[in-house]
Amino acid sequence: MKSRIAIILATTILSFYACSQNKPAGDSNSSMETITKTSLSVQEFNDALQKTGNAQLLDVRTPEEFSKGHLANAVNINWYDAGFKEQVKSLAADKPVFVYCLSGKRSGEAAAYLRSAGFGQVYEMSGGIMQWRAANLPETTEQGGSSNASLTPDQYQHLLSTDKLTLVDVYAEWCGPCKKMAPYLKEIEKDMAATVKVVRIDADAHPELMNALKVEVLPTLFLYDKNKKLIWQHTGYIDKAGVVKQL
Repeated sequence: MKSRIAIILATTILSFYACSQNKPAGDSNSSMETITKTSLSVQEFNDALQKTGNAQLLDVRTPEEFSKGHLANAVNINWYDAGFKEQVKSLAADKPVFVYCLSGKRSGEAAAYLRSAGFGQVYEMSGGIMQWRAANLPETTEQGGSSNASLTPDQYQHLLSTDKLTLVDVYAEWCGPCKKMAPYLKEIEKDMAATVKVVRIDADAHPELMNALKVEVLPTLFLYDKNKKLIWQHTGYIDKAGVVKQL
């Protein structure tokens, strides 16, 4: 009788131990929750990238943008290139792909295409490299250093030295809303030249300045008075009447 009880007790203990061994660790659920999201914040993107040993990192910006600063070990395949769909065939569809661009629009489109093409694990960086830079996360350049062409904060302040209002338009050549706003900004520059100075800055050409100004969305407008004091700021599309109202 005692022998039978001992056997039952031993079997129960072994079963309990086996179940406890198969139970996930306390932080496994949170880690899995992060990696199974399709859109990751820059910190989540960085953490997931570090934890994924077979990750493929894809930068879908133009080669010019890529050369001015990118994540280490990234492969550059331009989303706007006619050969994009052919070039991404070089990636392994059965391995995770982490995608990013400047602000998140192109990477979202590229990620959607990759999923439709059979890539099972595709993660995109929300906010793009603009928010990556705003978070002071590491990047590199093909030259191994910072781009000398980028405007410094001091040079930017010099652009604001005027007895007029200064309207700064931060844009990018690929940005649809930026292109839509460009014609009327030129009209403002011409028609209000006596009272307003218009400065247009290409975000792609000046990544360090974008970081200093904390620009995370395009287009972004800044309006300064003659004392270089910021008196208005707007992100995203706005019509001409909305801008003129501030002037």
